[in-house]
Amino acid sequence: MEKFPIINLEKLNGTERAAIMDKIKDACENWGFFELVNHGIPHEVMDRVEKLTKGHYKKCMEQRFKELVASKGLEAVQAEVTDLDWESTFFLRHLPVSNISQVPDLDDEYREVMRDFAKRLEKLAEELLDLLCENLGLEKGYLKKVFFGTKGPNFGTKVSNYPPCPKPDLIKGLRAHTDAGGIILLFQDDKVSGLQLLKDGQWIDVPPMRHSIVVNLGDQLEVITNGKYKSVMHRVIAQTDGTRMSLASFYNPGNDAVIYPAPALVEKEAEESETVYPRFVFDDYMKLYAGLKFQAKEPRFEAMKAMESAVESDPLAIA
Repeated sequence: MEKFPIINLEKLNGTERAAIMDKIKDACENWGFFELVNHGIPHEVMDRVEKLTKGHYKKCMEQRFKELVASKGLEAVQAEVTDLDWESTFFLRHLPVSNISQVPDLDDEYREVMRDFAKRLEKLAEELLDLLCENLGLEKGYLKKVFFGTKGPNFGTKVSNYPPCPKPDLIKGLRAHTDAGGIILLFQDDKVSGLQLLKDGQWIDVPPMRHSIVVNLGDQLEVITNGKYKSVMHRVIAQTDGTRMSLASFYNPGNDAVIYPAPALVEKEAEESETVYPRFVFDDYMKLYAGLKFQAKEPRFEAMKAMESAVESDPLAIA
């Protein structure tokens, strides 16, 4: 079996740059996922984030989750549960406007540490977008510019804990889906596994590694690259032992950003492929995604294409 792609970003600055860029290209084209080591975020920063996240879960969220499980009778289920996930979560928004000071139950140290971590992740996400531009033959800054819209990108972190589950065969930690947005940076537990991606019809484990950042591509990058890069189905399998920590940071287009295949890539691939992805406003896609997250992405693209065609044939129909 092929090995999950692990990229040592430090090597971009040396003689192995071309090989590392090739590895990133292959991961984007064939996996939709890769794992970064030596990515520039100090280990001590990640250790503090982990310690405070796990402490916050124990102090503020663990009991709430147990009460929710009891109220829904989840420990006694006999059939597969398809309408909820075995996870305890909250969301931090960083851009365009931070909500960290408004989120309840966070102590001041945790807020400060998460602000700092978010700034470092934002910088890393933008560096990665430029590496993708380089591999795609797009001008530097192209993806950042498309994501910007008029008010800048959306950037936020979903903080999740996946507690031990008595019936992991019947309840998923998180049901299979592709991510709607742009580029996702995940800091995950290095001891408790569970994240899997779908490749060639097989579910493959994403290996937990200390101090790594797992990167995956969202639906918007599939559209902008006209299918050259793919967003990939992934899920979290609940475990019977151990609580799995997951901090997924989503660097997404701004609400009013217009998303469409990069003209340079459509021209380049016109002879090879008939497929041209739709043009749409990111917020319209998110409204559609909200109700269809756990379904295949292709009907979402088709629905946006149909909306685009309707507007082209009757520009007033959108009013």
